[in-house]
Amino acid sequence: MSSSPVSIRHLSSTRIDADRDAPLVHTWLTHPKSKYWDMLSSSVDEVHAFLDETMRAADGTDYGLRIGRTDGRDEFMFELYDPLTSELAEPDTGYVHADGDIGMHLLVAPADRPISGFTGEVMLHIMRTAFFDVGTARVVVEPDERNVDVQALNAAVGFEVAGDYPVGNKTGRLSYCTRADFVRVTDNGTRVDIGKRAAVR
Repeated sequence: MSSSPVSIRHLSSTRIDADRDAPLVHTWLTHPKSKYWDMLSSSVDEVHAFLDETMRAADGTDYGLRIGRTDGRDEFMFELYDPLTSELAEPDTGYVHADGDIGMHLLVAPADRPISGFTGEVMLHIMRTAFFDVGTARVVVEPDERNVDVQALNAAVGFEVAGDYPVGNKTGRLSYCTRADFVRVTDNGTRVDIGKRAAVR
């Protein structure tokens, strides 16, 4: 399958503000399509607390949650986090730390009529943010092994699967993507092919 260039839609992101963003993010996290975030039954107050606590812990760093916008509309959220202070640091997760690592979580707002190629563009934006803006050397992810859609996104931007391991209350598919792999696979962050399959180490 041939890759496609990024569309002319303008994607941007800014750090989450719990007071401003909690009501909207609550509608995303409690939608059935967001089940892998394990917050389907959360209240607005609980979502606010989650956002606020995450951002307070990340204060003064490049870590934390960011709200993503497409042509000025809030349509996705992502987190950049320190793997050494996350569930990945627990025993038996399979995670092997390297200098310059950053963890990443992603949530695209549920849509009644998904736009072809949009999630790929979101993934490119997040990875460009991590590599080109923050300056990380390697991005680490651990999606639920059952989340095949996210695994396809990960593969399309250069992630390699290290294996399936217990992470928190799930079996996570531990995967790594270096800056060099991202640049090579996506033509320096400009193209994405969701048809790619994850490489396994």
